[in-house]
Amino acid sequence: MVYNYYMKNNIARLMVLAVFGLFPALGSAQGMVVRVDGKKVYLDTTSFKQKVTKGQSFKVILSSEKLVNPKTGNDLGEVHTYSPAGKIIEVQEKYAVGELADTAKIAVGQEAVLEEAAPAAPTAAPAAPAGQEPAATISSRRKIVYEPVEQEIVSLSQADVTAPGAQNIITLSDKGVVTVWSRGEKDTLRQELSYQISRSAQAVVLSAVPVKAGLAQIFVSVYEPSRKTFSTLVLENQNNALVQTDKLPYFMKEVGCGTDKKLWAQTPFATAGRPGSAREVTYADGQITVGKPTVSTQRNWLSGVNFYEVEKPGDSNLIYTSANGTIRLSTAKGKRAESKDLFAKAPNRVKYKQEIVDFYPSVQVFGPAGNATVAAVENKSKYGILSSAFGQYHSSNIHFMAFEKGRLNITDTLPLDGYVYDTACSDDAILTAEVLPGGNSSVVEIFK
Repeated sequence: MVYNYYMKNNIARLMVLAVFGLFPALGSAQGMVVRVDGKKVYLDTTSFKQKVTKGQSFKVILSSEKLVNPKTGNDLGEVHTYSPAGKIIEVQEKYAVGELADTAKIAVGQEAVLEEAAPAAPTAAPAAPAGQEPAATISSRRKIVYEPVEQEIVSLSQADVTAPGAQNIITLSDKGVVTVWSRGEKDTLRQELSYQISRSAQAVVLSAVPVKAGLAQIFVSVYEPSRKTFSTLVLENQNNALVQTDKLPYFMKEVGCGTDKKLWAQTPFATAGRPGSAREVTYADGQITVGKPTVSTQRNWLSGVNFYEVEKPGDSNLIYTSANGTIRLSTAKGKRAESKDLFAKAPNRVKYKQEIVDFYPSVQVFGPAGNATVAAVENKSKYGILSSAFGQYHSSNIHFMAFEKGRLNITDTLPLDGYVYDTACSDDAILTAEVLPGGNSSVVEIFK
């Protein structure tokens, strides 16, 4: 399965740190109690995601208990016991003071949650100051959330695998299982085909592109720790069974939407932990052919890269996730447009020698040339400060952006209930899979 050095192998270490109070408790709280003085409770507000205001309600988590489905054994998250609600009476730059009627059970190191402020009466939005982007709105895009499946999906695609026009959803799990699904009734997925990749290889990303004429081929990029290299397995539907027909010494990923998708390849680790430039993959003379390097990805892996005419028709811009988490666009004049906010953290990782290699969720681009929409992932931290050290996540957003006045501005946002490894793009929709508490996943189809 995908290397989980940051995610699963350190759970014991996280537990020990939590016990000794070095980090916040492993719950859904967002701020720590740092002082108790009579009925006053001092809260560290530097990790709160929302603005803290005077008069706002808050609660302190007194205890937590893991909730487990007794039938499936799935971890459903934690149930918290809270203190009675208190009020914020003072707000400073990095802390706030709250007041509780009874602080007998409150102690330094416990965590607190803010209650959402009551929505204000709707008013006309003021115009944004010159040079400042307007606030993003919650997306009204139509979506379908399919019934969860018992897999932790790390990559997915859509293509005709079982029959022409089938528009199958193809998924790759953290256990290395490739599954071909068809859409069932009442937003369910019905399994059609399945293939288990060798457990000696760590599955990273999946693509499904009809490189040959007819049904699509499935390309699964895997990392082989024993050889310290990447390769891509080619799977095909033969007599209603997935069969491996080839193995190519490249890292591969699809770029584009639906019928416009193309498959690209990179030479792995061309420089230390970095890949080479992108090469287009074609089929000629009875075999899959990888062309010469044609597009520099700025040392980024194809999993977090896209090429599109965003700036204006005729300009094939490079869009990618930078190492600091922002989405960047390389302009025709050699400059960079950058999103204002941080976006993807990478739950998808492998360990190469002594280096951790991140694979960011795909950045999707669609729409008319010169007036395109960029769709990018923001994975939200589960344990605040711990996310940058151990890679823990709990939810995500899909942000839609437009290139305006030399920068990428958010136009609308779709929140998801789980975190995201990867996205894909069909003719009609953005596809992703939200990983839910307990490791199950729901495929989400967000229409353009």
